[in-house]
Amino acid sequence: MFDRLYLPVLALAALAAIGLAMVWPQGLGDRSPAPFGHPPVQRSPEMQAAMRRETEAAQRHIDQTREAVRNIKNQAIAPHQ
Repeated sequence: MFDRLYLPVLALAALAAIGLAMVWPQGLGDRSPAPFGHPPVQRSPEMQAAMRRETEAAQRHIDQTREAVRNIKNQAIAPHQ
Protein backbone atom coordinates (compact mmCIF):
# COMPACT_ATOMS: atom_id res chain seq x y z
CA MET A 1 0.00 0.00 0.00
CA PHE A 2 2.87 2.36 0.82
CA ASP A 3 4.30 1.94 -2.71
CA ARG A 4 1.06 3.20 -4.27
CA LEU A 5 1.62 6.55 -2.62
CA TYR A 6 5.42 6.67 -2.52
CA LEU A 7 6.29 5.88 -6.14
CA PRO A 8 3.99 8.47 -7.79
CA VAL A 9 5.21 11.13 -5.36
CA LEU A 10 8.79 10.13 -6.14
CA ALA A 11 8.10 10.36 -9.89
CA LEU A 12 6.56 13.83 -9.48
CA ALA A 13 9.52 14.95 -7.38
CA ALA A 14 11.92 13.69 -10.05
CA LEU A 15 10.02 15.52 -12.79
CA ALA A 16 9.96 18.69 -10.71
CA ALA A 17 13.71 18.43 -10.12
CA ILE A 18 14.35 17.97 -13.84
CA GLY A 19 12.11 20.92 -14.69
CA LEU A 20 13.85 23.12 -12.16
CA ALA A 21 17.27 22.03 -13.39
CA MET A 22 16.36 23.19 -16.89
CA VAL A 23 16.11 26.82 -15.77
CA TRP A 24 17.78 27.27 -12.39
CA PRO A 25 21.42 26.09 -12.26
CA GLN A 26 23.81 27.90 -14.49
CA GLY A 27 27.27 27.20 -13.11
CA LEU A 28 29.82 29.44 -14.79
CA GLY A 29 28.28 29.34 -18.27
CA ASP A 30 25.63 31.50 -19.88
CA ARG A 31 23.00 33.36 -17.92
CA SER A 32 19.88 31.40 -17.01
CA PRO A 33 16.58 32.72 -18.34
CA ALA A 34 14.82 35.43 -16.32
CA PRO A 35 13.88 35.56 -13.46
CA PHE A 36 16.51 33.01 -12.51
CA GLY A 37 20.26 33.30 -12.43
CA HIS A 38 22.81 36.06 -12.31
CA PRO A 39 25.50 37.31 -14.70
CA PRO A 40 28.17 34.63 -15.17
CA VAL A 41 31.19 35.12 -12.93
CA GLN A 42 33.69 34.40 -15.70
CA ARG A 43 32.39 37.25 -17.83
CA SER A 44 33.16 39.99 -15.31
CA PRO A 45 36.16 42.20 -16.20
CA GLU A 46 37.86 41.37 -12.88
CA MET A 47 37.61 37.63 -13.51
CA GLN A 48 38.76 38.02 -17.12
CA ALA A 49 41.83 39.93 -15.91
CA ALA A 50 42.54 37.34 -13.21
CA MET A 51 42.24 34.48 -15.71
CA ARG A 52 44.55 36.32 -18.13
CA ARG A 53 47.15 36.87 -15.36
CA GLU A 54 46.92 33.21 -14.35
CA THR A 55 47.39 32.06 -17.94
CA GLU A 56 50.38 34.37 -18.45
CA ALA A 57 51.98 33.19 -15.19
CA ALA A 58 51.48 29.55 -16.18
CA GLN A 59 53.02 30.23 -19.60
CA ARG A 60 56.03 31.95 -17.99
CA HIS A 61 56.45 28.97 -15.66
CA ILE A 62 56.34 26.55 -18.60
CA ASP A 63 58.89 28.64 -20.51
CA GLN A 64 61.22 28.73 -17.50
CA THR A 65 60.91 24.98 -17.04
CA ARG A 66 61.67 24.32 -20.70
CA GLU A 67 64.68 26.64 -20.54
CA ALA A 68 65.97 24.83 -17.44
CA VAL A 69 65.59 21.44 -19.13
CA ARG A 70 67.30 22.80 -22.24
CA ASN A 71 70.22 24.05 -20.12
CA ILE A 72 70.53 20.69 -18.34
CA LYS A 73 70.57 18.86 -21.67
CA ASN A 74 73.20 21.24 -23.05
CA GLN A 75 75.35 20.68 -19.96
CA ALA A 76 75.04 16.90 -20.40
CA ILE A 77 75.96 17.07 -24.09
CA ALA A 78 78.78 19.61 -23.86
CA PRO A 79 80.08 20.00 -20.30
CA HIS A 80 82.30 22.97 -19.43
CA GLN A 81 85.34 22.95 -21.64
